[in-house]
Amino acid sequence: MDYRKARQEIVEKNKGIRDKRTTLEEAVSMINDKDHVAVGGLQYTRTPMGVLWEIIRQKKQDITFYKPLMSFEGDWLFVSGAMGKAVTSWFSGGVTWGVSKIMRTFAERDPSTFEEWSLLGLSLRFKAGAMGIPCIPTKTMLGSDLEKIRGLKRFTCPYSGEEMLLIPAVNPDVAIIHSQIADKYGNAQIFGPPCLDIETAKAASKVILTTEQIVDNEHIRDAPNSTNIPFFCVDAVVELPFGCYPHECYGRYEPAYEKLGEYGQGLLKAEDKIGFVQEYLDKYFYQPADFPEYLDLFGVRSLVEATRRGRIWPL
Repeated sequence: MDYRKARQEIVEKNKGIRDKRTTLEEAVSMINDKDHVAVGGLQYTRTPMGVLWEIIRQKKQDITFYKPLMSFEGDWLFVSGAMGKAVTSWFSGGVTWGVSKIMRTFAERDPSTFEEWSLLGLSLRFKAGAMGIPCIPTKTMLGSDLEKIRGLKRFTCPYSGEEMLLIPAVNPDVAIIHSQIADKYGNAQIFGPPCLDIETAKAASKVILTTEQIVDNEHIRDAPNSTNIPFFCVDAVVELPFGCYPHECYGRYEPAYEKLGEYGQGLLKAEDKIGFVQEYLDKYFYQPADFPEYLDLFGVRSLVEATRRGRIWPL
């Protein structure tokens, strides 16, 4: 990606304050096949599952997805065809389940479908993208195989004389992020681990924001220092309660560990792992009429228990 072109798109986008509320379907229609899409959150933390769910339902194809730590959602994106390449530092449902068997299948079949970075290296790529610079110096990955595999360039620091690596910036076409609260203009307040969401929102040409709750702008103004992502970064706002389920949203609900465990254990036991994931997609992604019906499949008891364990007042 040409960072100058990407930066110009960000400079020229409409940053005016306006009502950006829309539906999940309309928001996802902003994403095109072959786009580069950055996914907010980290592992089970605040994954914008609702947007990923709708991407798969709309049968988007060959998208390059960036996420610092990918979990089971990477399996679903690969098998559905939505993901043409995964760019990440980790691809596993969790330590319990080991490296994703789906990722291994796709990567062994076509190595170009998987691009590995160190977690810090990927973080710095978004930092550089947010700063509007083409690259950023670091020592991470220096001397590692990743330096060679990624074809990274070394340089000598003119101040210290130390040898360092230059990490290229990334400016995704779209960033998808979930927050606990936001107003209709796109001012988002994220509580708990911010992950890379702030840098990602500033680096992306377009930002789709889902939120547990849309609140009045006055409520946002009551705590302006809590606004992590400002309105001028955001292009679409969707109110989507339980928008991370079965992952967690800090202060609202914990992950549905038992449901994730059912999937993880079932995948381990399945002889035809691709077929197992396809059946999962049919049940949870393609058959439900809408997102509330998707949530119904997990059951009220699962939602209530996850909320009971995860709720922190007043979030």
